[in-house]
Amino acid sequence: MAERNPTQQRRSPTGPNNPTAPALSTFLQRIQAHSPHSAQLPLFITALILLLLTGLTLTVTSLGFIFFMPLIIISSPIWFPIGAVVSIVFAGFASVCGFGVLSVVGFCWMYRYFKGMHPPGWDRVDYARSRIYDTASHVKDYAMEYGGYLQSKVKDAAPGA
Repeated sequence: MAERNPTQQRRSPTGPNNPTAPALSTFLQRIQAHSPHSAQLPLFITALILLLLTGLTLTVTSLGFIFFMPLIIISSPIWFPIGAVVSIVFAGFASVCGFGVLSVVGFCWMYRYFKGMHPPGWDRVDYARSRIYDTASHVKDYAMEYGGYLQSKVKDAAPGA
């Protein structure tokens, strides 16, 4: 089109009479304003590395399943019992460890309680102990009071006894 219309001249993109030059510089300034600061750069690089490692991990896992799936399917009658045994052993080991930790914590609490160091909850234990003692003494008094009455009734029911 420039050959047909000689009045139109080509303008230089960086020339002084180019109306798009200020718009281009304004666009670049906006991009620079939204660019990450130097404090955000390590975070950005870390996120990129983690994203790359995640993609690599998913790719390798998918390819591993694709290539080893026939072997997994053929040997599944062996893997299921082994997996069940390993699961049961792991659950047993975890429960034994948990009960061991619980026992150690309980014995430490009882040691502190009997030494008078006032572990957490000692006041509730003392309250429960006093309630049990009071209830037992009331039952004993009740038995002493009504024990003679029941003893005489037994003698009346079986005079030869």
